[in-house]
Amino acid sequence: MALIDLLNISKHYSAQKILTEVNFHVDEGERIVIIGKNGSGKSTLMKIIHGTLMQDAGERITKNNLEIKMLAQVPKFKEGATVREAVEDGLEELNRAKERYHELSTLLAEDFENKILLDEHSNVSAYLEHHNAWNLDDKIERIIGHFDLKQYENKAIALLSGGEQRRVALASLLLQKPDILLLDEPTNHLDVYMVEFLEELILKEKFTLVFISHDRYFIDRIATKSVEVEDCKLREYSGGYSDYLTQKEEYIRTLEKQHDNLLGILKRENEWFARGVRARLKRNEGRKERLMQLREDAKTNPAKIRKMSLELQREAKHFNRDKSINKQKMLFEVEDLSLTLGNKELFKNFNTRILQKDVIAIVGPNGSGKSTLLKALLGRIEPTGGKIKRGEFKIGYFDQHREMLDDEKNLIETFCPNGGDRVSVRGTDMHVFGYLKNFLFPREFLDKKIGVLSGGEKNRIALALLFTKDVDILILDEPTNDLDIPTINILEEQLTNFAGAVIIVSHDRYFVDKIAKKLFIFKEDKTIEESYQLYSEYLEMEKELQELEAMQKEGAPTKPKEIQEEKPKNLKLTFKEKIALEKLPQEIEELEEKIEQKNKCLADPACYEEIGITKLAQELAELEELYEAKVEELLSIQEKEEEINS
Repeated sequence: MALIDLLNISKHYSAQKILTEVNFHVDEGERIVIIGKNGSGKSTLMKIIHGTLMQDAGERITKNNLEIKMLAQVPKFKEGATVREAVEDGLEELNRAKERYHELSTLLAEDFENKILLDEHSNVSAYLEHHNAWNLDDKIERIIGHFDLKQYENKAIALLSGGEQRRVALASLLLQKPDILLLDEPTNHLDVYMVEFLEELILKEKFTLVFISHDRYFIDRIATKSVEVEDCKLREYSGGYSDYLTQKEEYIRTLEKQHDNLLGILKRENEWFARGVRARLKRNEGRKERLMQLREDAKTNPAKIRKMSLELQREAKHFNRDKSINKQKMLFEVEDLSLTLGNKELFKNFNTRILQKDVIAIVGPNGSGKSTLLKALLGRIEPTGGKIKRGEFKIGYFDQHREMLDDEKNLIETFCPNGGDRVSVRGTDMHVFGYLKNFLFPREFLDKKIGVLSGGEKNRIALALLFTKDVDILILDEPTNDLDIPTINILEEQLTNFAGAVIIVSHDRYFVDKIAKKLFIFKEDKTIEESYQLYSEYLEMEKELQELEAMQKEGAPTKPKEIQEEKPKNLKLTFKEKIALEKLPQEIEELEEKIEQKNKCLADPACYEEIGITKLAQELAELEELYEAKVEELLSIQEKEEEINS
């Protein structure tokens, strides 16, 4: 059912066109991500959907009594409100509905044939069902707990940081569950555990959602449709980020345009996704079998949980071990490092060596001390215990406050402080505009003062400036905040091509998976664990361990093997599934080879001109679709086999 329609909408600011005769609609249950470069019109479109910004032309049609609510970038609260009062603000109507529901239930017990009461009871019940408001108190406790707000619940909201206030506002909106929820960068200021909770809540409660995000894993898990704002127009793609990449690439091929830069990004992204699918498939054969067996064993032997933890760590640490590690230059040697701020212990007894080619991501919950560790490495804060030995090297540092920028200088003065219009980038002399256009800045920005730029534009400038520095190591604190996806792709490319060491603090799982070769993980017991896994894999394994520990605490009853019930007789692989289990791995390998050949042909003008680029794109799309279907079939059969054997 359509909730809102925008028909032939146009919007401009002075002479600048933002949207030109665009159409947009939201159906009940849809979760739509708006994608586009910073400044393309994403926020403008959101405000028109919300109704807080009027279009210049076109029509906005909404369903009667439609409730649309939006997460503000700078939330406003009632003066003097506590955190809990702010979270519960807006729930008065739901609480009144619950009271009325109980009143009607009592009245109907005495007069159960009263049609007027029955109709009202049905309407109120449907309203509470839609908002999932039956156990509102439990829901409030769950949300403030997962968003780490419980400790502040009786504190004045005005005393919280900007990020904490955004979490309060988001919690309140999730509890209210409007007909359409609008979220602009909802994962900013959330750690990965908060993001996972947000994902699960949105999916479980079937929110109708329109959102803007640079978190590509979040987009991929949540979005049912992607809408790209480009050149004042909207273009729709079904599904999340990976589907958008595939469909966008096909669209570009169909037009046969020379979008080399974008095509390169899209191809790299698709190859990266494909590697992830193949890796999951290959790991599945061994790792999942061990995991399921350990899970079963853990029910009867608590020691198996500890054993599983050690196995997972060993399995992770064989990845990406560099045999030449001892030949690399040592940058930092950390011995028994501990740090306490005030009365709060952040981390203890951390030992590590950071070498000249290390690419490290520091990850963990908000407030655990990640940025503080960076400052300790930089020498800006003294550790409570232990020591840091530093080699001779130059550091390039990017922080969330963009301390390297001067608001009074324009872009030319920022990049060419000694005059002229040339800049040296890792030994290459370039015109400053030629360099800045790689970071999506048009020529007219060269004379603009830093102070008038948006937060995202300032981040782009700070990153562009950082990559002009002659340094041995880059240290970046939350570099993807306020960046759009195209700029994050540029950042990833710059970091991949950087010859020195990289240390980043980030909650962006996709970014960390793609860039980092090693993780420093902040744990609950104040230790820091080193791991060579993908971050998303580590989080998946951590969740498995938590489930096992929960099983142990619940004390699930177990029986000796000889008196356990027999498995259901009908739970077995069919003859067709057994044949498929033998044949599918070979078929999948053959498809991978064919897909690789098609991709090579797409990169060779002589090849794709002979076949025809449109025909080639169609053949590749069909192969990829068949590949995904066979992967899903194999994983499904393997899971059934594991269930039979467990």
